Amino acid sequence: MVEGKVVVVTGAGGGIGRDIALAMAAHGAKVVVNDIGAALDGAGGSAGPAQQVVDEIRAAGGQAVPSTDSVADAASAARIVQCAIDGFGRIDAVVNNAGILRDRFFHKMSVDEWDSVLKVHLYGAYYVSRAAATHFKEQESGALVHMTSTSGLIGNFGQANYAAAKLGIVALSKSIALDMQKFNVRSNCIAPFAWSRMIGAIPTDTDEQRARVDKIKQMTPAKVAPLAVYLASDAAAAVNGQIFSVRNNEISLISQPRPVRSIHRSEGWTPQSIAEHAMPAMRASFFELDRSADVFSWDPV
Repeated sequence: MVEGKVVVVTGAGGGIGRDIALAMAAHGAKVVVNDIGAALDGAGGSAGPAQQVVDEIRAAGGQAVPSTDSVADAASAARIVQCAIDGFGRIDAVVNNAGILRDRFFHKMSVDEWDSVLKVHLYGAYYVSRAAATHFKEQESGALVHMTSTSGLIGNFGQANYAAAKLGIVALSKSIALDMQKFNVRSNCIAPFAWSRMIGAIPTDTDEQRARVDKIKQMTPAKVAPLAVYLASDAAAAVNGQIFSVRNNEISLISQPRPVRSIHRSEGWTPQSIAEHAMPAMRASFFELDRSADVFSWDPV
């Protein structure tokens, strides 16, 4: 599916990123395996995780090079893309998968906890995509695959930073899709349901919680990889600006914000008339939207 293409996968030292990198290589891509080897909260760093995935790819007969630069800095992110150019002479696709967590209830969240998560997820997706965009424009081809989350699409407790970043990535992807389509560059998002260290801290204090975690553990990162490979391939040339989710063996197309109900009043609205007429008429729509979200809200990732 991606024979001969050069693909950058960030956060590829483990979890979903690792399986995407392995799948890209298995389907013929030359892969830049990017990972700083940090802890889940972004602390520390090690070249080990990226190199280990590179070794796995090479042992299977594929081609890969490691990158340990951070996505959270513009110059560092540019070096990730340059690694592809230096190692393989071009770049054809980027999978923006790198991420950290600093979970905290909103009223307790620090500025650093907010800023650090946005820097890796949202700024990181921008920095790496922007560095690749120049090459994509010149060659008039390219694909961007961004990891979003149901935490952003639907919401989740204690993750205002993560949710804001992940929903911001959706808007970023849509804007890139619109801006770059004339250069045959496309941009899409995946909201993955998969067991990884990013959700390994889910409490298991009750039978209900343990049952929930056991269910999520069946959704391995490898289930997400085929869609990422497809979106990076020429077979997905007509797919642009979309949001998908992968949950075990199920792929879903996620709706994007659209008006679901409108009410017109020829004489205009007052706060009182909104309370008496508009909101009562719209409450049924609130319920319908809440019910539609229930399908995904049980395991934000």
